[in-house]
Amino acid sequence: MKTVRFGIIGCRLMGREFASAAARWCHLPEMDVRPEIVAICGRTATQFPWYRDNFPAIKQFANDYHALLENPEVEAVYVAVPHHLHREIYCAVIEAGKHLLGEKPFGIDKQACHDIVACARQHPEVFVRCSSQSPFFPAMQRIGSMIERNAFGQIIELNTGLLHSSDLDPNKPINWKRTVESNGEYGVMGDLGLHACHLPFRAGWVPSNVRAILGHIIKERPDDMGNRVRCQTWDNATLLCEAAEPASDSRFPWTLRTHRIAPGQRNNWYVEICGTRASTRWTSVKADILEVMEYSGGDQIWGQIQTGHETAFKSITGAIFQFGFGDAILQMWAAFLYELAHGTPLKKFAGCARPEEAVLSHHLFTAALESQKSGSVVSI
Repeated sequence: MKTVRFGIIGCRLMGREFASAAARWCHLPEMDVRPEIVAICGRTATQFPWYRDNFPAIKQFANDYHALLENPEVEAVYVAVPHHLHREIYCAVIEAGKHLLGEKPFGIDKQACHDIVACARQHPEVFVRCSSQSPFFPAMQRIGSMIERNAFGQIIELNTGLLHSSDLDPNKPINWKRTVESNGEYGVMGDLGLHACHLPFRAGWVPSNVRAILGHIIKERPDDMGNRVRCQTWDNATLLCEAAEPASDSRFPWTLRTHRIAPGQRNNWYVEICGTRASTRWTSVKADILEVMEYSGGDQIWGQIQTGHETAFKSITGAIFQFGFGDAILQMWAAFLYELAHGTPLKKFAGCARPEEAVLSHHLFTAALESQKSGSVVSI
């Protein structure tokens, strides 16, 4: 089995998720390539003990990412840092000749994203992808297969989103996601938006215009000292887009919602597709249930499919068991390593988000900011 030696820049939540996925690689019995984490980089040494205790292959513990990139043992890098650092670090990784999986939104703004993509194009030998695990849930894989075989017919309407209540508490302390300097003007769109865009973009459903309503709901939060300080970024975003199918150029509405203040929603990814031959809907709240309605005569009856552990990359877990967030992370990493090793994704909807898809999201979110400001529909 081929081994790809990884470094991690950013050792907090998502860095740990990747490391945990690497530790579970034996769950994927048919993979012919695996990751080995050999170096990590974090702001403070307090982040290191968990890695040191659980991953004996890690030999380098750095506070400066340049030191990690100078390590000849490191072949690929996962980067999970605040958005304002994306351009600097992603370009440095690419220029160092290391393969890259970077967190969304792939740059703090449209210009930063274009700069990262331009850097990648100057180094075609480096494999570059953007993190987005949402399509790897089994129900989403089934939806992708339905799209590929044109099961929906002409698309009538599309609804996607990611809703949760992480910021519902007005006394939750402020963090970097509430400052324009670190998170960018997009606010919640930059944080959550690509998760809601990945599957439509992979289907080729590109929006041509948008009318956005952005919500700045909680305007102040306490800092570390208990002082009330201003929140600068958007809490919620609702976007109504006009999209098109690439083959027929038929137009349809796409409503995209990303909310951090969504009462009653702990963490809800969802997709609903309405077509002339079939419709489907899925929510991560009931992740193992896919609802499908295929039209027959005059009857319109929703059916439920319990998907179980039906994964793009075969797992040792029995197919009857439920699938979870950690499994989606593992599948996403399998997709990254598979495409790196084989030069092509396993199948259309079993690949990580491409840089070009990240660029599309930036064009959409930049237009959404303009729409909010002008109160009008903006072309993308």
